[in-house]
Amino acid sequence: MSINFYSKNFLKLLGISLIIPFTLFDINTINKQTKAEENLIAASEKDLFLYRQMGASYLCIASKAEVDFNKGLGIASATFANVIIGKHGGAIKELGKEKLDEKRLYNAGTFQIVGSALNICPESIPKKIKSDYEKRLKKLVKESKK
Repeated sequence: MSINFYSKNFLKLLGISLIIPFTLFDINTINKQTKAEENLIAASEKDLFLYRQMGASYLCIASKAEVDFNKGLGIASATFANVIIGKHGGAIKELGKEKLDEKRLYNAGTFQIVGSALNICPESIPKKIKSDYEKRLKKLVKESKK
C-alpha cells in the first residue's frame, strides 16, 4: 500500500519551500555581520583607561584571593585584548587605521595592567614583576625622547 502524492512534484515543492527560507536567512546573517564589522569604532583613550582599570582591579582582587599572580595577569590581559578585538576590531584611535592583533594587544595590556595595579594595590605585585615593569618603562621613556 503506497500513498501517491505525485511524489516527484511534491518533493520538489517541499524541498524548494524549505531551502528558500534558509538561504534568505543565511544571506541576511552575512549582511548583518558585514554591517556590524563596518560600524566598529576604534578604542579611545577613555575606553583603554576603562579596560586597563578593570584588568588592574581584577588582578588586585585575584591576588588578594590568593590566585596565582601570573594566571590572574594572564586572564586580565587576555580579557583586555578580547574586549578591544570584539568591540573595536583591534583598532585604537591613537594608532589611526592600524589594527592590532591579539598577541600585541595582550602584551600591551599586560604592561598597562601591571602599571595600573601598581597604583591600586602595590603590595599585591611581586617584586620581580615590579622591577621588570620599571625597567621596561624607563626603556620606553628613553625611546620616546629620541
